[in-house]
Amino acid sequence: MPRAVTIHLEQPLLESAREGRHNFIGLVAEVLRAAGYGIAFAPQGTPFRSDTLALTHMTPPPPGGLTFRRAYHYPFWSIETTAERWNRHVAGQPFQSETVADQPARRTYDRWRKRLFPGLTDAPRREGLIYVPLQGRLLDHRSFQSCAPMEMLSLTLAADPARDVVATLHPKETYSTAELDALHSLAARNPRLTILTGGMGDMLARCDYVVTMNSAAAFNAFFFGKPSILFAKIDFHHICLTASPQDLGAFGRIVSHAPDYALYLWWFWQENCVNAGRPDARERIRETLMRAGWSI
Repeated sequence: MPRAVTIHLEQPLLESAREGRHNFIGLVAEVLRAAGYGIAFAPQGTPFRSDTLALTHMTPPPPGGLTFRRAYHYPFWSIETTAERWNRHVAGQPFQSETVADQPARRTYDRWRKRLFPGLTDAPRREGLIYVPLQGRLLDHRSFQSCAPMEMLSLTLAADPARDVVATLHPKETYSTAELDALHSLAARNPRLTILTGGMGDMLARCDYVVTMNSAAAFNAFFFGKPSILFAKIDFHHICLTASPQDLGAFGRIVSHAPDYALYLWWFWQENCVNAGRPDARERIRETLMRAGWSI
């Protein structure tokens, strides 16, 4: 096994890492150097070398390499053998709430609710809305999805005829004319459907529940105590309901679905990710690298 690691990063992350200003990458480099590895940084897209291990940011690594990404919010991170979030280590682990210390989890949950969404989580409402955060490729049925996003939206309208549906376009996505035409055509045929862009915090504060493929908005819904229905695989699936064109039973159960969000978030973040702000972050990084197959 090579005893050198090249960390592939996009700008401005690359500059930050080279200057030692990125906390998590700096900690990873410390752990690797302590284990005898040489460290180099390279721009994302630089060809992988056979004489060095590769660590990438959010992109597929080469054989033997690893990739890392933020676990939805700082300072939580994951290091994995795959860039597919639904194949992360945590996705295959059983959530066992009885292993979580109750009071620390609830204190942490309350603190993060206020930190991430100040004012919005104080008194979340249920206004008879279904929030559908859309992602990209609205007309495509990809392998990790149970159907195309447009079909998911049509199924949602049919499965819950009592509620209005607000579908939001992702502000960082670029949508084709065909996608937008299909979306607005569906809205024209369904007066209960409204199309907006962005506005996640407001929607989470107002909705009854979330329906999505695997948007991080469903993860953020946990901080509002709002349940979600997923039409695709993802790493935080454990306390969500799932649906497909063949099985829409989740819509009949979603309103009464009330998992313990505080315990789950503690388990997901503190037990299955690296908290780069904790004193034991280096040891957790070391353990994660070893679990992923690197010799540390």
